[in-house]
Amino acid sequence: MNRSKFSTRDLAELALLTAVILLLAFTPLGYIRTAGLEITLIVVPVAVGAVTLGPAAGAVLGGVFGITSFIQCFGVSTLGTVLLGVNPVFTFLVCVPTRILDGFLTGLIYRGLRKIRISGGVSATVANVCCPLLNTVFFMGTMVTLFAETMRQQYGMEAVLPFIVASVGVNGLVEAAACFIVGTAVTLALGKALRRNED
Repeated sequence: MNRSKFSTRDLAELALLTAVILLLAFTPLGYIRTAGLEITLIVVPVAVGAVTLGPAAGAVLGGVFGITSFIQCFGVSTLGTVLLGVNPVFTFLVCVPTRILDGFLTGLIYRGLRKIRISGGVSATVANVCCPLLNTVFFMGTMVTLFAETMRQQYGMEAVLPFIVASVGVNGLVEAAACFIVGTAVTLALGKALRRNED
């Protein structure tokens, strides 16, 4: 979408995707929590919005995702609760700006691919896969950067490193698979219905 302003239809779609994020965030539907790992499916509506509405909308939806993620740190998310107890400001930086950047860049990736004449279907697929991968890299990269000293002192890097590797690998792959299947399908369906993502 090359328009600089949101139309009424765009705002309605943005509101719908925001509602989906809130639903996923505050119900068991949005997170898969197992073996100490937290895999989120909330990247799917963020990716869909970034592709169909553009980078600005992606940033807004990423911000909503990030804020709900930060709220989860108040006793809901085990990892988030631990991080919040160490440094609330760092925890906010791990949760919110990373997701805003993720949504924004996903929209830019799609727009860039379309500008070089890549088909709408391929562009949407690539962007949908990039969104969860960027989310994992930004989240884990920021967390390790800001909390590295605390991790080293309290647990030792020998104990923390396997968790980081597992988080990046498992989280990234599962979230990428979800966005590839669900996100791409929804994006293409919306694009067809709203006459976007033309080949």
